[in-house]
Amino acid sequence: MGAQLRVYKRRIRSVTATKKITRAMEMIAASRIIKAQRKVTASMPYATELTRAVTAVSAGASADHPLTSEVEKPTRAAVLLLTSDRGLAGAFNSSAIKAAELLTDRLEKEGKEVDTYIVGRRGMAHYAFRERTVTDSWTGFTDEPSYADAKAVAAPLIAAIEKETAEGGVDELHIVFTEFVSMMTQTPIDDRLLPLALDEVAAESGTKGDAKPLFEFEPSAEDVLDALLPRYVESRIYNALLQSAASKHAATRRAMKSATDNAGELINTLSRLANAARQAEITQEISEIVGGSSALADANAGSDK
Repeated sequence: MGAQLRVYKRRIRSVTATKKITRAMEMIAASRIIKAQRKVTASMPYATELTRAVTAVSAGASADHPLTSEVEKPTRAAVLLLTSDRGLAGAFNSSAIKAAELLTDRLEKEGKEVDTYIVGRRGMAHYAFRERTVTDSWTGFTDEPSYADAKAVAAPLIAAIEKETAEGGVDELHIVFTEFVSMMTQTPIDDRLLPLALDEVAAESGTKGDAKPLFEFEPSAEDVLDALLPRYVESRIYNALLQSAASKHAATRRAMKSATDNAGELINTLSRLANAARQAEITQEISEIVGGSSALADANAGSDK
């Protein structure tokens, strides 16, 4: 076997092994998408009813609540960015990071100081490489987030918005995540969680903003609001974590399918080149045999004279 043919054979074996890996990763990602979709669907009824409850309590509260009242001149905002712990997902992480940077630029142009919170190692690595300050971060659960993870993420954010800005608090809370639209479409979006825009919340929950409350609250509407709003933030973050996980798995599946297809095309190309190299070697060997036979025949004819 010639040197060139050996090179092609070695590359074919290497690409074939890579193709097996990418194919396996594609199948794993496909199975995880189904689980993530089911979790997103299962979380929706709770989030919907909680939204309706928050709307009703807000309508019944006689005083402005710190989590629903707009600050006249906000000076500080928190941005929560959801990325993944792992790569191999195409533009999934870079798109979310870009959306967060655009949001941060917009808030800074409005005169607000931005505190950044990050979920996922990829986002942390991006900010660490650029030596940007991160207020807090979380890792290790982006593939399969639980409600406990959402509570852990929500706790410091709720505490920050309840504080005065002079004490390190924030006036607004924004979240950037990748919304799962379909198996082929995942869109990075930014959403303001706090302060609550009650008209938008009412529209999402199907409750009219001017409707009178049909409930009596004990001990008071404000106390109930204190208990409900943190749960509202936790449920929104949990839903965003689930959508981000489903989007990541879909992006990984798509990227691995593309890699598998590309590997197959490369194997076919290398196989054709290897066949051509083998054919050239055979042709050369035949030529050498024919040439040697002719030379031997000529030598024998000369010795007979």
